[in-house]
Amino acid sequence: MVKSALGLFVSILFLQVGIAQAFAADDASADDVQAKPESSKVVGHKHRVRHHAPVASTSPRQHVTYVHGHRHVAVQRVAYAPAYAVPSVGDQEGLNRTKDDLDLKSSVALVFDESNSQVLLDKNSEVALPIASITKLMTALVVVEAKQDMTEILEITDEDIDREKNSSSRLRPGVRMSRADMMHIALMSSENRAASALGRNYPGGLAAAVAAMNAKAKALGMNDTHYVEPTGLSSQNVASARDLAKLVAAAHQEPLLCQFSTDSRYVVAAGGRELQYANSNHLVSNPTWDILLQKTGYINEAGHCMVMRAMIEGRAIIMVFLDSKGKDSRIADAGRIRKWLEAVKATTAAHLAGAQQAAM
Repeated sequence: MVKSALGLFVSILFLQVGIAQAFAADDASADDVQAKPESSKVVGHKHRVRHHAPVASTSPRQHVTYVHGHRHVAVQRVAYAPAYAVPSVGDQEGLNRTKDDLDLKSSVALVFDESNSQVLLDKNSEVALPIASITKLMTALVVVEAKQDMTEILEITDEDIDREKNSSSRLRPGVRMSRADMMHIALMSSENRAASALGRNYPGGLAAAVAAMNAKAKALGMNDTHYVEPTGLSSQNVASARDLAKLVAAAHQEPLLCQFSTDSRYVVAAGGRELQYANSNHLVSNPTWDILLQKTGYINEAGHCMVMRAMIEGRAIIMVFLDSKGKDSRIADAGRIRKWLEAVKATTAAHLAGAQQAAM
C-alpha cells in the first residue's frame, strides 16, 4: 500500500515538473520574438537584425507507471520546438521593421496607377530581393517573344527535377505536353518543372533563356534585376518592386500571359492521366475582383510574394508585394490596398460634390 502511494506521488511530481518546464519554455520563447519596431520610409542601407527562435509549442503525453500490478497514468505537457524558421533576406535587411499607414504585412510594396504613371504607395520599393516564382513571368515573356511554336510537344526530363529546394511535382520525367500547356501551369499554378522545360527548350538552351531574361530586364530598365534560372527556386533571382512593376506592364502586352496567369483552373493530360491544377492566387476566382494579370511566388529567402494588374475604381492598378509574412498575407494586403483606393475615391468625390454645391 505504501509503495503504491509512493508510486502515485512520483507520477504526480513528474507531471508537475513537466508542465512547469513546458510553460517556462513557452514564456521564454514568446519573450524572445518580441522585436522592437523601427519606422523608416526608405531603406537605403543594410540593417543587421537578430533572428529569434520560433515559439515552442506544447502537446500532451501520457506517462504510465505500474506499481504492484496497478496502472497509474499521468498526463505530461512536453515542449516541442518547431524547426528553426529560416529568415528571409528582407528580414536580414531589417525591412520587416518598416511601418506604413495601412499596416501591410509585406516588407516591400508598390502600388502604381498606370493611367497617370503615378506611384500611389511606396514601401522599400528600391530594394532588390529574391522574387521566387515571379521569375516565371519573365520566363514566359521571353518564350512568347521568341515566337516559339506553342503546339510543339516538350518532355519533362531529369534535368527539370529541383535539386536545390527538392520541391515536389506531379510532372514525372517522361511526361510530354505542349509548350502552351507547360506555360499555362507554370504561370497559373507555378509548376517548377514546366518552367524548367520552357527554359531548356528555348532556342540555344537554358543558358540562352537566362541570357534572354536578363537582356529583356535591361531593355525594360529593370536595373536592379538579375536572373540565374527560369523557375525562381534560386534565391539569386532578384529584383526590386519598381522593376517588377515594369515587368508586369510589359507582360500585360501579351494576351497569352494574361489568360494563362488568371485562369482559376486547368486540366492537362500527362502520361496517360489527367492532372487538375488550380491557380495559386485565389483572388482570380473572386467575382468582386477584376484581375488582368498576376503571379505569386514563395521560397524561404523571398517570403510570400505577389504581383498583380487589376482594375480598381476604373483604373488599371499594378500592385507588387514582396517578403510578406504568412501564406495569405499578400492577399490580405491586396485587399487593404483596394479598400484604401476605394475610400480615397469616395472621399475625393464627396469633396468635389461639396465644392460644386458651394460654387452654385
